[in-house]
Amino acid sequence: MDIDHLLSAREILRSSIEKSRTIANALDSNASKLKETSRNLARTQAAITNTARRSKCAVQIDRAMGPASAVSKILDLVYELEDSLRADVAVSDLSVYVTNIKRLQETLKLLTDNCRLVILWLEDVMQFLQNNAASDDEWYLGQVVSKVVKIMEQLQRKGGPFCRDAGGSALSNAFDNLESHYMHLLTEASFPLQRDIQEMQDIVEVLAANNRLEKCVSIYAENRIENFRLTLQALDLGYLDIKLSETDSVQTVDSYIDEWGKHMEFAVRHLLRKEYNLCSEVYRKFGSDVSMNCFAKIAGECGFTYILDFGSRVCRCKKEAIKLLSLLRVFSTLDKLRLEFNELFDGKFCTEIRNQTRDLVKKVVRGACEIFWQLLVQVELQRASKPPEYGNIPVLVSFVTDYCNQLLEEENSSILIRVLEIHQVWNRVKLEEGRSLLSNEIQSIMRAVEINLVTWAGMYNDANALPHFFMMNNHWYLWSSIRGTNLEELMGDTRLSAYEESTEYYAAWYMRESWEKLLVHLREDDVILYPNGRAIDRNLVKKRIVVFCEEFDDLCKKQSKWILSDKVLRWKTCQLIVESIIAPYKRYLERYMPTGLLEYSAERLENMIGSLFKPNVGKYGGSKCSDLIGINNAAVSRFSSTPAAA
Repeated sequence: MDIDHLLSAREILRSSIEKSRTIANALDSNASKLKETSRNLARTQAAITNTARRSKCAVQIDRAMGPASAVSKILDLVYELEDSLRADVAVSDLSVYVTNIKRLQETLKLLTDNCRLVILWLEDVMQFLQNNAASDDEWYLGQVVSKVVKIMEQLQRKGGPFCRDAGGSALSNAFDNLESHYMHLLTEASFPLQRDIQEMQDIVEVLAANNRLEKCVSIYAENRIENFRLTLQALDLGYLDIKLSETDSVQTVDSYIDEWGKHMEFAVRHLLRKEYNLCSEVYRKFGSDVSMNCFAKIAGECGFTYILDFGSRVCRCKKEAIKLLSLLRVFSTLDKLRLEFNELFDGKFCTEIRNQTRDLVKKVVRGACEIFWQLLVQVELQRASKPPEYGNIPVLVSFVTDYCNQLLEEENSSILIRVLEIHQVWNRVKLEEGRSLLSNEIQSIMRAVEINLVTWAGMYNDANALPHFFMMNNHWYLWSSIRGTNLEELMGDTRLSAYEESTEYYAAWYMRESWEKLLVHLREDDVILYPNGRAIDRNLVKKRIVVFCEEFDDLCKKQSKWILSDKVLRWKTCQLIVESIIAPYKRYLERYMPTGLLEYSAERLENMIGSLFKPNVGKYGGSKCSDLIGINNAAVSRFSSTPAAA
């Protein structure tokens, strides 16, 4: 049993060993297969890994292909638009040219954006290849991608803001062409047509959007300044070159002041107003600061300030009475243009020219008021001077009378009243109506003239006839010069009548103190030889007539240089002498000496009377202010300090 068991066990063990050998052989066979399989799996894994890497690179390259293709198409459009902008704007449709510029700018921006996108994708590919390049092909691919990136960067810079306006670029050249066309529009004879303005607005809009607005404004200002100056040259402004100092009389340029006023009005209301409106229209899309800056450049450099400075030079002239009238005319011009000045020269850009106009107004107002308030003082200063030697009208009287009448003329008085009121406001004094100031001061001046006449009359050595002749002459002059004028309206009828009555009063005294004294020699006492007889003492009559004629001759010689400039007064005075002296003399001759003494005939004496009191026109002709300014400058200029009465 034991052996059987052993045999059974041996068989089982042998069977197990055989199976083990079979399994071992099978395992040996499978092991080699597994090794082969393992080797195949490694190769497969490497292939799969390489394929995956290439697949990832391909995906990134594919992503860059779309923008890169767009870049190519955009670049074609860029070249096409650049070609269109090489044409001359003058022969092209401006709207098309401007549209192409805008399209080129948009296209260049699109080019930049697409290049940036392509670069981003390709930089990822480059980075991947640099980190994972496993073959020469992959290294070469990396070099190609790097080159493409550099090309894209160059294209990106071409479309960038800096390169768009860089010198030599198509866009920069296009902007230069627009500037040239802009200048061409400005210099056209037809400018400013509405079509031209519209084109300029389109050009400015494009240039301003590309940082060329300041240059655009400069081009505009330079051309308009040149145009303004050419216009001024045609106005014959040679008088602006006259040099004036504090010792020069305003008469040097007085004849040009009215012409200056016309030139000022033309320059402001037509030339500057036109420039102001054009600047506002051309630059209206960019705000008032741009247009006012441009206008300020034009106004400051076009030559207008040189015209304005003429007013300041008038103010610099020496102080004299007639300068007041000149300053009033200057103020009148400035006052007419006051609203235009306030509108045109408003804002921060016109500060300098605005200050210049205000300074001129201040100089005119202060200068005019200073002279006006000195007039009375100057008249009073004449009181100590000598009267005219021959009883004629003192220069001061004729000048002041005419001068006051000129001040009261509406065109002068309205301006002077305004000047006086402005001066009060500036000096913060108690306000008084300007018309009252003017009226009161002129009446005071005329009263001072009357006092001067009385004072001068008392200075004559001849205490009899000449003072009365002088007063008669001057009161007649005052009456005749004031009658029917603004002075009469101011002074009133009563005062005018007083001048006329004073003329008659002094005429009576003049006759009494001179010619009527001759009548004593024509008395009839002792002429009849016998009481109730008819016999005449011819010798006595002849003696009296001879004495009469001798004294008549003496009076004629004495008064031969006395002057009555007024023809009417001269005729009246001669008639008064004839009626008072010659008529009685004629009757005396007819009664007592019918055969008469021919050399002492009444007609001869009457002719002698008719030759008296005539002025020497060369020396005394003209007593009005306008004449004095023309022929007696010295007398007028002396009025500013201490002029003589004569």
